[in-house]
Amino acid sequence: MAYQHRYLDGSPLDLPPGKVVCIGRNYLDHIRELNNAVPETPILFIKPSTSLTALDEPIQLPKGRGSCHHEVELAVLVGRQLRDAGPETARQAVAGYGVALDLTLRDLQNGSKQKGHPWETAKAFDGACPLSPFLAPDALPDPQATDLTLHVNGELRQQGNTRDMMLGIFELIAHISTHFTLLPGDVVLTGTPAGVGPLRAGDQLLLGLAGHGFAARVA
Repeated sequence: MAYQHRYLDGSPLDLPPGKVVCIGRNYLDHIRELNNAVPETPILFIKPSTSLTALDEPIQLPKGRGSCHHEVELAVLVGRQLRDAGPETARQAVAGYGVALDLTLRDLQNGSKQKGHPWETAKAFDGACPLSPFLAPDALPDPQATDLTLHVNGELRQQGNTRDMMLGIFELIAHISTHFTLLPGDVVLTGTPAGVGPLRAGDQLLLGLAGHGFAARVA
């Protein structure tokens, strides 16, 4: 089934699926768990629209490409074009908030890092961004103080709060807009807290965002 942005009640959003702009290393505890250096400037990368898939569709893990890790993240849907925007303009352009998985082929990513190569093959494959329906902006009272959780087979794997981001949501979107024009229907992923780990066939997932739960499963 072709991906379509949706509201929480299931109604479609009149925005085309666009690119996904992600930030690497935006939670200090996640930086530490992977023994990465703290970046001096935000690390940005892009997943294409073909990476988008509805969270309630079975998650397809790429075969023969090593371990695929879960990274739960707050997702922000862009509602209007942004270029060289400030944080307040970025805030006003938000069309919704959701929760996503930044699926990562970790073995492939680590090999790319060691060779100084780009990460796209590890981050941008088809289905690499399972995404929930979106809450309207006013349904999330304080997006910068919002709980994120991920349970796998009933076990709590990831737990964080957006207040722990090194670069805040609207500052991040504004920064992105100085490098890439953001278009209506684009999605910004804001980083993952600690606890990332491998997924396996048959895993049952429950993603939490501000008291809302979203079930998913690995095919």
